[in-house]
Amino acid sequence: MENEKQIQEKRNQKYNEYVKEVTPTHSLWANMAKAFLVGGIICCLGQMILNVAGNMGLDKEAAGSWCSMLLVLASVLLTGLNIYPSIAKWGGAGALVPITGFANSVAAPAVEFQKEGQVFGIGCKIFTIAGPVILYGIFTSWVLGLVYWGGKMLGFF
Repeated sequence: MENEKQIQEKRNQKYNEYVKEVTPTHSLWANMAKAFLVGGIICCLGQMILNVAGNMGLDKEAAGSWCSMLLVLASVLLTGLNIYPSIAKWGGAGALVPITGFANSVAAPAVEFQKEGQVFGIGCKIFTIAGPVILYGIFTSWVLGLVYWGGKMLGFF
């Protein structure tokens, strides 16, 4: 019994050393700086599009629509060219949180599964990542709308 415990402790110690060896180490401050830089660049590009659209005579709503469309288009093109995944890997949340990250999450499965065909590849897999976001976003807004409506009926709002 005593010998078994020693063997098990030795095995656990070796396993812990192995895990420590193969686990990548990350610097929180470096990751935050990269995310800030990438997210800042995306936001600066968006602001540049807004400024150019405003200077061309578009109102704020139309300029915002063009900004969103162009950022989504750029993200999808960069995803198709296999560039955006590298940006996202380096920039982390800075590349994944803005609208460009959502466009990447929709386009990436379509690119990955295109070899399986239009229906079973692209059609079935395109919303594997974005689908739950859309589903739960719509469901949550519906529930909150009911809560707001009920609160309004009872005079809370």
